[in-house]
This record gives sequence, C-alpha cells and structure tokens, in this order.
Amino acid sequence: MSPNNLSNAEAISAEAVNVDAIKQSDSTKQALQIEDAEKTYRVKRWGNGYFAVGQSGDIEVTPRYDQPDLRINMKEVVDEMVAEGIEFPAVIRFHDILRSQVERLNRTFRTTIEEADYEGRYLGVFPVKVNQMREVIEEIVDAGNRFNYGLEAGSKPELIAALAYNTNKHSLTILNGYKDEEYLRLALMGLKINRNIVIVIEKFSELTKLISLSKSLKIMPVIGLRVKMMVKGRGKWESSSGERAKFGLSIAEILKAVELLEKEGMTEAIKLLHFHIGSQLTDIRAIKEAVQESSLIYSRLVKLGVPLEYVDVGGGLAIDYDGSQSTSDSSCNYNLEEYISDIVYGFKQTSDLEGVNHPHIVSESGRAMTAHHSCVVTKVIGEIHPRSATYNTKKATGEHIIVTNIRDIEKDLSEDNYQEAYNDIAQLKEQALQAFKLGIMSLEEMAKIEVIYWRILETINTLVAGQEFIPEELKEIPEMLSSQYLANFSVFQSAADSWAIDQVLPIVPISRLDEKPTKLCSLVDITCDSDGKIDHFIGDDVVASNIPMHALNDDDYFIGIFLTGAYQDVMGDMHNLFGRLNEVHIVSYDDDPKDFYIEEVVKGSSVKDVLSTMQYTPEILAQMVKKEIDEQIRRGKIKPREGVNWIDFYEDCLGDYTYLK
Repeated sequence: MSPNNLSNAEAISAEAVNVDAIKQSDSTKQALQIEDAEKTYRVKRWGNGYFAVGQSGDIEVTPRYDQPDLRINMKEVVDEMVAEGIEFPAVIRFHDILRSQVERLNRTFRTTIEEADYEGRYLGVFPVKVNQMREVIEEIVDAGNRFNYGLEAGSKPELIAALAYNTNKHSLTILNGYKDEEYLRLALMGLKINRNIVIVIEKFSELTKLISLSKSLKIMPVIGLRVKMMVKGRGKWESSSGERAKFGLSIAEILKAVELLEKEGMTEAIKLLHFHIGSQLTDIRAIKEAVQESSLIYSRLVKLGVPLEYVDVGGGLAIDYDGSQSTSDSSCNYNLEEYISDIVYGFKQTSDLEGVNHPHIVSESGRAMTAHHSCVVTKVIGEIHPRSATYNTKKATGEHIIVTNIRDIEKDLSEDNYQEAYNDIAQLKEQALQAFKLGIMSLEEMAKIEVIYWRILETINTLVAGQEFIPEELKEIPEMLSSQYLANFSVFQSAADSWAIDQVLPIVPISRLDEKPTKLCSLVDITCDSDGKIDHFIGDDVVASNIPMHALNDDDYFIGIFLTGAYQDVMGDMHNLFGRLNEVHIVSYDDDPKDFYIEEVVKGSSVKDVLSTMQYTPEILAQMVKKEIDEQIRRGKIKPREGVNWIDFYEDCLGDYTYLK
C-alpha cells in the first residue's frame, strides 16, 4: 500500500513511530557525546566519586559519598548565583565534600586497623597550611570531632588558630616548623590548658631552648623527633626528603637528643617519631619504602628504652589531578585504601618482628582532604583567534609576486596537493617577512598574505581531518589554529600552582557537555601579564597544551577550574590588585527540589580593600581626584553637574568588585 492510501489512523501511527525513532536516535547521540565528554575531560577519574558528567550534559556533584542518589547540578548552582546577583569569577565550596573526605580517611583507617588486628589507634591531623580559611578549619574540626581528628600547625599564627579551634581534648595538635621562644611558650601554654600538644623538634637547637623554657615554666612538654629519612619521595617535592632535607634530625642527632633528654630527666617526654618524604607522592613504592625505614627506626628506638607511642607519617597522600592513575607529577598510582593498608600492615609487620608495641598512627593528609571541595567558576568573555581579522584579499594592480603566488596556491588547493601547499605557504610567508623588512612589500600586502595564509591552513586542516594517515608536519596545524579563550579571572590569584609549577588542574565546561566541542583552546586571564595563561591540560598520554571547548554563542559560557581547595585557595597573590574572589558555600539538602541551598556568600575583595592592603587610603585617593575635577570645573572644561557625576562614579568604583563585570 502506498503512503497516499494509508488511513488516517495508520498515518498517525506511522508518524508516531518516526517521531519515536528520531527521539531514540537523538537520545543515543546525546549519550554517546556524554561518553565522549567523559573520555575527554576524565571527570569521573579525577572526581573521586564527587563529580561526573550528568545525562543533561551538565557537571553533576555527588557531595556525600554515603548518599549516591543525592546529586547537585552545577549549572543550576551557577544559574542561582546569577539570579542572586553574585558576580563571577567565584569560588564554589561544597562543604559536604570536605566532611566526606574527613570521614573517608578516618573510617578507612579504622576499618583497616580492625581488619589487621592492629593494636594502635589512628589519630590524624589536618595541616592548617593547606587551607587556613576559617570556614574550612571549622568544618574539618567539626567533621573530625567524633574521630578525634586534630590539627597540625607550622607557624605561630597557625598555632594561635589551632589553640582556639582544636578544643577536643582527645585529639592531637602537632607543631611543626622552625620555632622561636614565643612559639615554644605558646605550645607550653596549650599543654597548660589541657590540649594534646606535641612539639616536633626540627633542628637540635630547638631542643635546648625547649628544655630551658619548660624547666623555668615547670611544664613537662610532649616531644616529637623528626627524622631525616634516607628514602626519597617521588614527584615534584621529592627534594624535601633525604639527607639534604630542610627539616629533621639525622640518626646521630636523634640519639644525641635522647641522651640529652635522659640527662635532663625528661626521657618520658619523648612520645612521637615524625617523618615526611614530600607532598603529592606519586608512586606507592616511595610510601612502602618510607614505612619500612621509619618502622625500623621506631622499633630500634623503643628497644633502646625511648617511650615512643606515636609515629607521624607526615603528608604526601596524593590526588589524581589528571585522571591518568600514573606516576606523573599530577597523578598517583594508588588509592586511599592502598595507601592506608601499606602504612598499617607495614608498621604491624615490623613491630611484630622486632617485638615492640604497635604505635598509634598519625598522618598529616591535607591535599587529599581539601582539594575536591572547592572550585573556581568563571565566564569566558571572548576568543582570540589567529584568523580573527578579515581583509580584502582581491588582486590589486602591481601587487608583489609573493601575494599573487599565495593566492594561486589557495585557488588550486585540493586533497591531492595539500602537503605541497603547506610547505609552499610556509616558505612564502617567510619570504614576505623578509621583503617587508627590506621595505619592498607594503603593509596592505602583508595583511593580504596573513589572511590568505590562515585561510589555507584552515582548509588543509579540514582536508586532513578523518584521514587514516596524517603527515607528521601537518599534525601541528590544529595547534597553530587553536584559539585562546579569554576568561574573567587571574591565574596568579586562583590557579597559582598552574603558573608556578605547571600543575595540571582539571578544567571543564559547566554545561553543554552533550554537545561536541569544536574549538581547541588554551586559556588566558584578564591580567596584563603574558604569563597569565593556562596551557597545560589533561591529555591522552601527555600533558596537552590545549583543551577542547565549545564555540561561543549568545549564551554565557561558564567553565570550572576544579581541585583548587588545597593551597590554591590561600596562595593567590595581589597581581594587578585583583584580590580574593567571591565565595559561595553550598550545602546539600535532599528535601530541596534542587538538592542544595546556598548557605553563605562571602564577598570577595573590593577595589577599596586591595588598595588599602597596598597602603593606599581610599578616602585620600577620592579627595585627590575630586580636587583635580574641581580644578577642571573652575577652568570651565567640565560642567559642575558632569563633575559631580564623575566624582560619584570614581567613588562607586572604589567599592566595586575588582574583576570584570
């Protein structure tokens, strides 16, 4: 039966089948694209169970590891921020992720200790230096209270904060870093108010100061001895361990310290052995080796009569920034469970073999606790492309032969000669530059050559796309044609490690992940510094210098810089006086239709704030500008009403957010 002879019912039924087939096809395409987005950005692999690409094509957050069905759509978070007038760039903190990480660490240690029949306990501490923000410390202390999870301080200001916030009488406060008399006096004050303060001796001269001060104040200290390990860490910070390490005592100095304390009648003060072989340890073998060495040192000291109770394994628990699960500087080849298992079983085995008590285990994991909970969200505000300019390239009378030749190459370009064309235009462009320098080619002719050159490259790039074999020299064309997306943020303030140590931070569009990205980009910020860029991203096998992004349209395009909760939150500088970002604190709430609410908004730096930091007085600045405007009014160059408006505008700017509106 032909379509024309179908009954109305049959025609409607056939149309419905076609519509369903189209919907199913679109749904399949969307699912495949989301799968491709996951492969490109590796969200699940670095997200640690907290982040994923949702079926909507938006980034989804699962902030509670024990509530997998509670999901927050990040685009909805951004939309709510826009609706409430919160300006970008902004830091978004998921405080439930922070709590989850504290719980995960402590529960995993407890479970492993129980399974191993380990006789010691776990008493971890959070290193304040990793993120000193009050809200972060409050959340960690609160989440860790039931686990007796404490704090580590490495300076006097950090100790002052720890004394106020670590009020749990069963948790430890570990004191690292070089110490003067005031630092030591504060520590002894902590012991006086019934805090579990452990003073870690980093260099021998600190011990003599501590002995003298404790005797004069009649307060018995609790002492930790930091040992310089022979084993070296792996990764960017491996130089912080070994014989040339900045901190710690050699074996000879430790024995000398024990002798001195014994002589002073203070042997009972020695309670903790500390070591640290570096931050972001990429290779589990380094941890295994460190545990083996330190457990032997602990056992031999105990056998010598030193009353050690704790071993502090320091920091180093890494996170997988690039999702490669490798030993690259931005990754690690182990997970939390393996890390903890190696520590617990390593100390158990050595202690049993040496016939000594299992020590209580302390760790100072900071990066792993805080990195995931915080991200920077900013808006892309423009594109810088090598072929952004247009220019009339039509033939002109008497034009230089180089212009004619490159135009002819474009006209004859085909699948049969694109490699030859590429070689030719590279040579012609170089010849054109030399001719221009010699003054025999005009500015207009150079403009034509530039425009035609980039057009040819784009055509060649289209021709080679999908080819099974691409000549090596043509593989650089996508890189040459890549764009720079201009984003409203400062690398120096919000992604300091990316600039300073080439740390790969995951960067992902917040939405449109169900669409194929058609642009290859690097990111540039709004600072006036040529270093204000990010050009190292998650790649297939190596670090990539560009990242796939979507073409900009009339809608706002927001991107997230993730895993910024460790160090990045607190290490930013005042480059260009941009200052701190606005902050939004998100709390998950299952009864809310969106599964979240904004608990708090912390305003970022105003222009007035950053100028005051640099010792300017905003009121005086306003007076100085008003004086100049009043002078122009007096001279008749500015009308009085206009002058008042300019003064008001200047004063309003002083109170504004430092970033672009």
